[in-house]
Amino acid sequence: MATVQDDIIYFADDPEPSAPEQTAVWHVLLVDDDPDVHQATTLTLRNLVFEGRRLAFSHALSSAEAQQILRGDIRFAVAIVDVVMESGTAGLELVRYIREQLRDTALRIILRTGQPGYAPEMSTIQNYDINDYRTKSELNQTRLFTSLTMAIRSHAQIRQLELGRSGLEIILESTRRLGRPEGLNQFASGLLTQLCALLGVDCDSLVCAAVHPDTRQPYVMAAAGRYRDWLGLPLEKLPNETVRTSLQESLKQREHRLDSILSLYFAGVDNQALAAYVNIEQPLDSIQRGLLEVFCSNMSVAFENLQLYLDIETLAYQDALVGLPNRNALLLALSHRPDSDKVLALVDLDNFADINNILDENFGDSVLKAVAARLRACFPSDTLVARLASNLYGLYGPASQVSPDSIEAQFAEPFALEGDQMLRLSATTGLARPTGQSGPELLKNAGAALKQAKRQARGKALFFSTEQSHAARNRVHTLQMLRRALSEQHLQLHYQPFIRLKDRRPVGAECLLRWRTPDGQFIAPDVFIPIAEQSGLMLAIGEWVLRTALNWRASLQDRVSDCFRVAVNVSQVQFAEPDFVERLLCILQETGVPGHQLELELTESVAIENFDRLKSKLEQIQARGIEIAMDDFGTGYSSLSVLQQLSPNRLKIDRSFVSGDEHNDSFAMAETIIAMARYLELKTIAEGIETEEQCAAMQAAGCQDGQGYLFSRPLPEADFLKWLTAHNGG
Repeated sequence: MATVQDDIIYFADDPEPSAPEQTAVWHVLLVDDDPDVHQATTLTLRNLVFEGRRLAFSHALSSAEAQQILRGDIRFAVAIVDVVMESGTAGLELVRYIREQLRDTALRIILRTGQPGYAPEMSTIQNYDINDYRTKSELNQTRLFTSLTMAIRSHAQIRQLELGRSGLEIILESTRRLGRPEGLNQFASGLLTQLCALLGVDCDSLVCAAVHPDTRQPYVMAAAGRYRDWLGLPLEKLPNETVRTSLQESLKQREHRLDSILSLYFAGVDNQALAAYVNIEQPLDSIQRGLLEVFCSNMSVAFENLQLYLDIETLAYQDALVGLPNRNALLLALSHRPDSDKVLALVDLDNFADINNILDENFGDSVLKAVAARLRACFPSDTLVARLASNLYGLYGPASQVSPDSIEAQFAEPFALEGDQMLRLSATTGLARPTGQSGPELLKNAGAALKQAKRQARGKALFFSTEQSHAARNRVHTLQMLRRALSEQHLQLHYQPFIRLKDRRPVGAECLLRWRTPDGQFIAPDVFIPIAEQSGLMLAIGEWVLRTALNWRASLQDRVSDCFRVAVNVSQVQFAEPDFVERLLCILQETGVPGHQLELELTESVAIENFDRLKSKLEQIQARGIEIAMDDFGTGYSSLSVLQQLSPNRLKIDRSFVSGDEHNDSFAMAETIIAMARYLELKTIAEGIETEEQCAAMQAAGCQDGQGYLFSRPLPEADFLKWLTAHNGG
């Protein structure tokens, strides 16, 4: 009977020619405590080729040594393990370690033993997935070759399944990761990483982007490994002809190359596309090709979704007219706690509404574009320049860049508009420094500073101060109280009589709004009226005043003459409402008061409204017999053209022109206004008459009516009725 060595060792006088050099091998681990077995097995299998690859052996003389080798980087296809080594079950313990500890299910295991009595039980072979079990006497060259062939084929099939499964997992993870809304550059870099992970290769690769080819030629968007230095290069400038040609063909043909060169194509939207080149050392197998097809399909969808997201982001965070970031973009920049060394500025163009009203919106748009272009060009890139509203811009950047001087300097020179027109502009600016507050609070502080600047320093810049914050909080508190006062009827009207100067008879009364708080304190109208106008509450208050005044006039029918008029102040905010005239006439009809018993007092600020629309409203009002008085005449936009446009019935001469005496020329302006009114056939009434001298001067100048403390202070309704009785009203 032949010995074991005679059966497994193949001797030759001369070395046989080596198998052709292969780029890949099957790694085999020999585990046996007998060195002769290692030598004999190696000599037996040294020149054999299995499934196109030769064998590469690693050797272990014990189970412990084998475990150490298995923990290394080599991926073994087959382990030939002796059952009996340092112990009678050392080989089986190694198998258990492979399956349970290493969780390696692809490694094929061939057990062999020189002592048949130590054969494992059938359950052990099944539970630990042992590919074959042989005694050493059975493993001659032919049987060993057969066992190895079967084991290697089994390993290859298992590896293909594992690669397919792990490849799909990588694709799913890639889809999840690259489906997140990030920029194109981040997407391209992530694409390289995921692609190399799928193929299991070192990341020697790059992505070339063709972004709107009509305006920009394809260029390298991401690069890794040996191609890292090519980042940003135009495709036509790439020094490697193979890489350059492969990418150009993929982009031109809109398809992959999956032969000896791997170049992948990813279609986007609007003629945008990506092409990826990966350096591989061997052709792809069928599983890799299939996985790549799935990967490319998923990544193309992710690429399209990213582009759509970026388009939506542009719409959400960019102003469509001037191309600057918008309010959302500024809020995003302020979403984290603002840097203490930065400044936020809100820049508001002065009188922009007049530009739109006097000229047209196209001209206004060209103004906005010109301002945006100058601000963006004159401030460094680390300063965010945004358009927040119609004529409101925002600047957020280092304090050394964003300052009152730097902002005012931008408006020192006229702006060049379309058609070579030049226009000088001014702007009012509110600035705020971060002091530990949140972004929205910083924006609110800058807004408070802007409002303060528009009231006190139009055309200049003003920094936010805590006093402004207190004032803003007081305004909010006042507004809340005013709303409650209106709903709970804490507002009231006082009445100040109009006196016919020639006979000192009362011919009417002005309704004056008063607010008395529950604790008995009066809040001045010049405090709460501006707040009501800014908040929109003035519309409700104005309607309440009008209805209350007309009901009061209706209650006087038996106490005064038919020509006794009640005068109601109407703010520019009220008058600008499209349905103001309809609401006025409706209330007049509801209260039953004839039109000639109502007088509306308008300030000259209504002149900023569109004159055609304004004239139409006034004509409708005067057609019902309602008279129009121009209040505080001489202090605003006074001019003959304004009078001609507004066509009032009466001028109210402001008290500042009445409070003089006969020994100086203080009455000169009042006399001039009265003379002009006489020429224009307008009636007049002088406000603020406090002395007999003033009364006499106004009467001598030809003024018909007067109003002031000389006759009476504004009185509550009950007190006015007593006054009226005492002065024979009627």
